[in-house]
Amino acid sequence: MHRLVLAVMVGLISPSLWASDLIREARMASEITDVLLVGEPLMLKAGDTEFLAIYARETTRTSQGAAIILHGRGAHPDWMEVINPLRSQLPDFGWKTLSLQMPVAASDAPDDQYEALIPEAAPRITAAVEYLKQQGVTNIVLIAHSLGAKMGAAYLAQGIPNELKAYVAVGLPADKNQTEQGALSDLAKLKLPLLDIYGSRDIDPVLASVDARAAAAKRAENGDYRQSEIEGADHFFTGLDNTLVANVRAWIGRVAPGEQIKR
Repeated sequence: MHRLVLAVMVGLISPSLWASDLIREARMASEITDVLLVGEPLMLKAGDTEFLAIYARETTRTSQGAAIILHGRGAHPDWMEVINPLRSQLPDFGWKTLSLQMPVAASDAPDDQYEALIPEAAPRITAAVEYLKQQGVTNIVLIAHSLGAKMGAAYLAQGIPNELKAYVAVGLPADKNQTEQGALSDLAKLKLPLLDIYGSRDIDPVLASVDARAAAAKRAENGDYRQSEIEGADHFFTGLDNTLVANVRAWIGRVAPGEQIKR
């Protein structure tokens, strides 16, 4: 395991074109890889940059497919809120999970620096899709939280791989006044099944843009777009992890059920 951590450190600190704080990524990787209870750490490559991912196999006798999971601002692929519950519980219902380290800025970075990282997410998501394809997985869903949800929408707006069947955006923030760029512009391009799930006590950029997000999906003529508000949930679904997982599991099982392949 320590060899993997060393590889993480070396790979992340290597020069790259990305603006992500690779030193911070390396520190996060070294802190979480030795304490994982579910899944195994591995390195994926996006261009010249290696990044950490956590892969967990399904625990059931049949496989539904795989879920790629993206964390939010300044977090990591085993973040205890939203990310860990999804990546560790979905395998019990037939889903492999591949949770990715997304680009991060310095801990004190302003909002605009994080927004600038959004384009850097696409190569990492592409690398995850390719990894799963190499494992023979042809039924993939994308699940993303907060800033990760914006990154996921931007990635999908560029084109959707055939293997990617559905998207779950958890707590997707958007500027309701910016319809021609950003998250609302991206949503207006998406036609795949999309669950827009958020809490009734979510952050303002999520709650203020509820109607605007629905309108963007309508512009896309996305008949498979659904909004779901979880009563009492905050942006991190504090105390409602199981409710979040249950809602996500039920929806992806309905819109992207896979082929129930025996392992």
